[in-house]
Amino acid sequence: MEKEIINRVAQSKLKVIDLEDYYPEGQRFLFDIKDWLYEGLVLREKDFRNYIKEYDWSKHQDQYVALSCTTDAIIPAWAYMLLTVSLKPIAKKVCIGNLEMLETLLYQDLIQDLDVEPFLDKPVIIKGCANKPVPVNAYTMLTERLKPYAKSIMYGEACSSVPLYKKG
Repeated sequence: MEKEIINRVAQSKLKVIDLEDYYPEGQRFLFDIKDWLYEGLVLREKDFRNYIKEYDWSKHQDQYVALSCTTDAIIPAWAYMLLTVSLKPIAKKVCIGNLEMLETLLYQDLIQDLDVEPFLDKPVIIKGCANKPVPVNAYTMLTERLKPYAKSIMYGEACSSVPLYKKG
């Protein structure tokens, strides 16, 4: 006589959230302005504005763009603001920093807008081991967002989770 296999995880009130499911699709681009600087170090306003005017911005259509300077140049805030003015009508998101910073900001927006009602008074597992570049900060932000709502929060898989929080 065979015993029926019962998936107790599927039958439980346990809610699993996988940040990889929320990964914003689209190309990422690191826009390094070092080549637009005199000797890679000095920003000359007239030259910089000319580069902006002549640059083909359409190649960044629907991209997520991180603005950066990989040399030790001191870049005034207005330079990044000027680049943003040119990119914003085309790019999906623009930030100052590296690609990890960009991913963090994308997830920050997603987590802020996350509907937390399904997690109200439920045990929650935040799934780990993503194949996509989910930043570590995203897990922290998600934990912070869910804590006021969830009954408990764990990290990992249903079969081997690490308890993080339990409502007292």
